[in-house]
Amino acid sequence: MASVAQADNREFLVEKVLKNYSNIFDKATGDKLALLKRQKVERPVIFVGTATCGVMAGAEQTCEAVAAYLSKNRIDAELVRVGCTGLCSDEPLLDVQMPGKARISFRKAIAARVEDILDPVFHRTIPDQSVIGQYRQPHHESWPNVPMMDQHPFFARQHRIVLRNAGIVSPHEIGDYIAHGGYKSLYKTVLNYTADKVCEIIDQSELRGRGGGGFPTGKKWWVTLGTGSDQKYLVCNADESDPGAFMNRAILEGDPHRVIEGVAIAAYAIGASNAFIYLRSDYTRPLAILRKALEQAREYGLTGQNIFGSGFNLNIHLRLGAGAFVCGEETAMIASLEGRRGLPQSKPPYPAEKGLFGHPTVVNNVETLANVPAILENGPSWFRSVGTRESKGTKVFSVTGRTVHSGFIEIPMGTTLNEIVRDITGGMQDGKKLKAVQIGGPSGVCIPVQGLDVAIGYETLHEAEAPIGLGGLIILDEGTCMVSLSRYFMEFLRKESCGKCIPCREGTSRMLQILDEVTRRPRAEGSHETLERFKGVVELESLAEVIRDTSLCGLGQNAPNPVLSSLKWFRDEFEEHIFDRRCRAGVCHDLRTYSIDPMACTGCNVCQKKCPESAIIGSPKLPHFIIEARCTGCGLCFESCKFNAIFYK
Repeated sequence: MASVAQADNREFLVEKVLKNYSNIFDKATGDKLALLKRQKVERPVIFVGTATCGVMAGAEQTCEAVAAYLSKNRIDAELVRVGCTGLCSDEPLLDVQMPGKARISFRKAIAARVEDILDPVFHRTIPDQSVIGQYRQPHHESWPNVPMMDQHPFFARQHRIVLRNAGIVSPHEIGDYIAHGGYKSLYKTVLNYTADKVCEIIDQSELRGRGGGGFPTGKKWWVTLGTGSDQKYLVCNADESDPGAFMNRAILEGDPHRVIEGVAIAAYAIGASNAFIYLRSDYTRPLAILRKALEQAREYGLTGQNIFGSGFNLNIHLRLGAGAFVCGEETAMIASLEGRRGLPQSKPPYPAEKGLFGHPTVVNNVETLANVPAILENGPSWFRSVGTRESKGTKVFSVTGRTVHSGFIEIPMGTTLNEIVRDITGGMQDGKKLKAVQIGGPSGVCIPVQGLDVAIGYETLHEAEAPIGLGGLIILDEGTCMVSLSRYFMEFLRKESCGKCIPCREGTSRMLQILDEVTRRPRAEGSHETLERFKGVVELESLAEVIRDTSLCGLGQNAPNPVLSSLKWFRDEFEEHIFDRRCRAGVCHDLRTYSIDPMACTGCNVCQKKCPESAIIGSPKLPHFIIEARCTGCGLCFESCKFNAIFYK
């Protein structure tokens, strides 16, 4: 149990933060901790979301414009760079907190609009066209006629555990995280619990791995703790390589110390003195943030030797992966960490018994570890109270597609896909009809509209033959070609196959070849070519079963999923491509039939000059025509026409 002297360590830590961050406020007035947490402010604070999504939308230019505005108007205010709240479609986001007033958030705050937003706010009025909402803050005066952020449709159905600090705290300052209760769980753990007690708490919480497999986290920890070895390792898998998935990146960019705290608690629970964070090398922004956070944690004695005077030692090492999709699989990632080629290995033995350098190793992903501090803080029953009977807690998803709102969300297990699409994302843009939802990453499936009442959960999605995956959701509208989408995922999986086993290496290549034939229009085609294409589609299903049954790792076993689900629910589109040589969505360029509207054509000759096949004829200043037999469907004429005279079907 903690002694009185040890109990003072927490207060000492806060005091150290106050000392190091004394420039933020005048310590002589008010509650120091409240000032550090910005529950109260003595001067205006402007928050700008500078995660990758915000930077791509112009957030750095927004910061420059804010600094210029404050300098020009001689306003003493603080500019804080934070992560993204999740509403990426409205980036760049800018929040303002005035003394005594609630924090208020604005959308699309590009540099050119900074003055139009800040001028009214500093005069205590709100530019209605830009406001998203205001935060609930006790003891603060609310802005009149401004909705609360938790009433916004995008946030109303969310339940934030992992993303609790997203867009709230600065990822660049450890003081923000500590002031909001950070490292409290680590302190509580190493001074009050034995390693087996921590494993028991996690086991009782029924936390399951959020990397896709859903294996019980506590059971994995128990195995490693109970395996005798002079060295054990904890590995945080941040190799997020699914197309359209960016949850790990968002967590690391917005709240890196939560992940570090989760790593430290997990390492303590399994008896590891060394931990590794395996991050993909092209995540340059999360890399810089994480490096700084690790330096700060070591400076404050939260990693290193004799943490909190408990005798617990931990070194956290950062390792970069080359971006190979297969290294998301734990045995391939361990091989990469060892300096070998990232190839999956046969199991058993499992890494929990024999992993990195032959020692017992626990591999958990970013989201799994980010849940750990909250469980230790609030207890396992608190975590179990959220979710369903089989799947406890929440799940973070990245939501992309042509929806009204997109970004990353955290919803309770049991929420249906229909609720996510209809209520959280706001449905499709421009009045388009919803067609399907792709879930589970490149090895996932497409679920049609009639199947969207399925609830998020490991068992429920398994029954629907849909993997939960890492957490990528792609919302598809009627303008999506399911054949082209299947081909895209198959091309990705073929490129990312490690090549170790023949079924995956050769099978994915053959499936891609068949899909190429389906989406390509040959120059000359007889009836036997049509029959060959049809036989190819029939072969897809039997080939997929062989790949699924005989591949070595999960990548190969799940590689056929996108094609099989598309064939199951959208077979008519495949038949149109095969027999009618038509793509109803107009996405497959080789199957487009181009025509020229003689009433709109001015005879400018631009399209005729661009055509590589001399398929366009006509005299200058007179309507032109396309010889369909020569046209290859390249689309150069369509792109070059300035008079909208060329159309396709």
